[in-house]
Amino acid sequence: MWEFWVRSLNASTIFTVAALGEIIGQRAGILNVGVEGVMLFGATISFMVAKTTGSYLLGFLAGIAVGALIGLLHAFFSITLGGDQVVNGMGIWILGFGLTAYIGYPFTGPLGLPRIPTIAGLSPFFIFSVLLAVLMWFFLFKTNMGLKLRSVGENPSVAEVSGINVARTRYLSVIFSGMLMGLAGSIYALDYNPVWNYNFLMGWGFIALALVFFAMWNPLILLGGSILFGVLWQVSLNPEALLPNVFSRYIWRTFPFVITIAVLVMMSTRWFSSRWGAAKPEALGLPYEKD
Repeated sequence: MWEFWVRSLNASTIFTVAALGEIIGQRAGILNVGVEGVMLFGATISFMVAKTTGSYLLGFLAGIAVGALIGLLHAFFSITLGGDQVVNGMGIWILGFGLTAYIGYPFTGPLGLPRIPTIAGLSPFFIFSVLLAVLMWFFLFKTNMGLKLRSVGENPSVAEVSGINVARTRYLSVIFSGMLMGLAGSIYALDYNPVWNYNFLMGWGFIALALVFFAMWNPLILLGGSILFGVLWQVSLNPEALLPNVFSRYIWRTFPFVITIAVLVMMSTRWFSSRWGAAKPEALGLPYEKD
């Protein structure tokens, strides 16, 4: 039973780190539905570098760097060019889905490095993700810089008049967002499941995206939601460990994605908008041009 909970918490780590990245971007008003694509790039590049060099450190740095690069690309199209953020994000996902399959194919198989040491089976990245969520909450709601970032996502015109450089704030937020998504992919590929295969994330990025809405853009609620989805994911893989003889394992496999779809559908209803819409950044997804 302990192994089940350890695997669940380790899975929640990836959801937490990726979704925290998306929260930072969305709080600044930039939506990225291509979380899965950024994670695929981070996972594949980090796996390739770590396997080639034999260095975990270089692998993680490579994953973070490619995440930052894709974040910069998304920022350029969404902020400088004012493009549709949903279309830009879908482009990132499609590019990641196709290109990583091509460049990663020669590296198919196990990583071949000693596993990263754990604490009673628990990944050190779980502790990192908890601390990151707390720090992110403190930054957003208890610091002047966090207030400026949120103001850019709420009303960029007023923020600009107040002396805040909206474009620069959004650029930095989206780049940092990409770095965390790339790191999340690296944690998956180098620690959680160090075996590269075609499209091996299997929708984790879309679950992370849904978690941002589920948590109402609050990092601490997000941490709890990530643990919940980590448990659901592990149940979908090994239902006998927690609920033996209840449904087929194939039905359990659909649960994380069914709940993800349900969350996204609920968020789009008028009921949610009228009751909880105040949590959503007002300028999310809207391009801004300085007058």
